[in-house]
Amino acid sequence: MRWRRIGQTWCIWPARPIALVEMIGGSYLSASPQLSYRRLIEALALKKIAVHAWGYVPGFDHQTQANEAWQNLRNCKANLEARVGAIPSPIRLGHSLGCKLHLLAPDGGRNSKGLITLSFNNFAADRSIPILGKVAPSLGFHSEFSPSPKETMRLIYEHYLQPKNLLISFGQDKLDQSDVLLECLKKRRGDASKALKLEGDHLTPASVGLRKNLLGEWADDSSKAQSLKKVVNTITNW
Repeated sequence: MRWRRIGQTWCIWPARPIALVEMIGGSYLSASPQLSYRRLIEALALKKIAVHAWGYVPGFDHQTQANEAWQNLRNCKANLEARVGAIPSPIRLGHSLGCKLHLLAPDGGRNSKGLITLSFNNFAADRSIPILGKVAPSLGFHSEFSPSPKETMRLIYEHYLQPKNLLISFGQDKLDQSDVLLECLKKRRGDASKALKLEGDHLTPASVGLRKNLLGEWADDSSKAQSLKKVVNTITNW
């Protein structure tokens, strides 16, 4: 598989792509999505799906990062279409914090065919960054993500326009908040969001191939590989 980088986005393009997935991963995993999500992305590419994975280091201003991701992914789509011709509207795919960034996109999801969320997460800063909760009070300051968790849900309810969403959670995931997101989405008129639970945990979407590459076939986790395969098939079928 040949990867290319356009701006902050890692792209993988099959010869004749039948679809496009625009991916934003979770905190820190997405600093190098071509490594952290390699197996997931390359499995989609084998099914003739082009994938654009935005790379970033998380900060406190999530709205600004959502805008940056949206613009970068738009540019990548234009590059792809210049190469292969017109391509259908993308499916947006988010993992953990990446789900929030997609939901805050300035177009409200209108320029996509739908959104698939994996392990939606909208915790406050002091829970997402445990050291912050311990240190901030002693230093006399308080930091929170912008928008805050409460404000995020208000913005989704009032400004997110895409009715078609698939919320995937995992059975052993203690960080997932998909139920909160589904409740918010369902309050919107005309919503068609659905929820699905699969086997796995919060890190199931991340690559399970690194240990295999370093230590050989015996080190690969077959149960994680099977869980990831189900994620890939679910995305493809949807």
